[in-house]
Amino acid sequence: MPFQGMERRVAEIRSRIDAAVLRGGHGQVVRMIAVTKTHGADAVDAAYDAGLADVGENKVQEALDKQPLVQARARAARWHLIGHLQRNKVKHLGAFWLLHALDSARLANAVHEFGVARGTPMDVLLQVNVAGEATKGGYEPSELEAEAVRLMGLPGLRIRGVMTMAPFDVDEGTLRTVFSGARAARDVLRRAGHDAVELSMGMSGDYEIAVEEGATMVRLGTILFGARDL
Repeated sequence: MPFQGMERRVAEIRSRIDAAVLRGGHGQVVRMIAVTKTHGADAVDAAYDAGLADVGENKVQEALDKQPLVQARARAARWHLIGHLQRNKVKHLGAFWLLHALDSARLANAVHEFGVARGTPMDVLLQVNVAGEATKGGYEPSELEAEAVRLMGLPGLRIRGVMTMAPFDVDEGTLRTVFSGARAARDVLRRAGHDAVELSMGMSGDYEIAVEEGATMVRLGTILFGARDL
């Protein structure tokens, strides 16, 4: 049976998350997202059976290929698109519950048009490049105030919060600076009038620190499924 011990791992992670919430003092509810990229549909089934109803994929096509293959019991899973979305694939957003990586004004305009066309706004998170890494996309923090106001005029999307990625192999202080910066970015959205409640940040190696800093969603892959075949 693939992914043996999943229930035990999920229970242990939940316990660590609960402890991190107490340490951080933000009192938030944290959603665990099982990142199944490069794994088969059986990973979705295993996660769902272990109590994880949220599934994250980096690529649109991989998700579309995988969704019909999951077992009937896991068809109620909520699918999150956590990777970069090309504008020519916005038309596939109906397959996802939440887009985490709204990373530019041009993409925001395209997603808005999609939401208007289908008659229901698309729930999205703004990707914010808090660390200023050249290799990562997302809004610069300095852009947010003006963009937050502009986005209030795009009814085809609903800004639910912020997503960020911390640099790899950095010290705890840097992680906390990045994660607290994402929390500040969410405050900018709230001041502009958005119902921004979510903070998607933290992965297998740093999720406890992210939760201490207020994460409401953590994106977990390796810690649940093991190393991926790249």
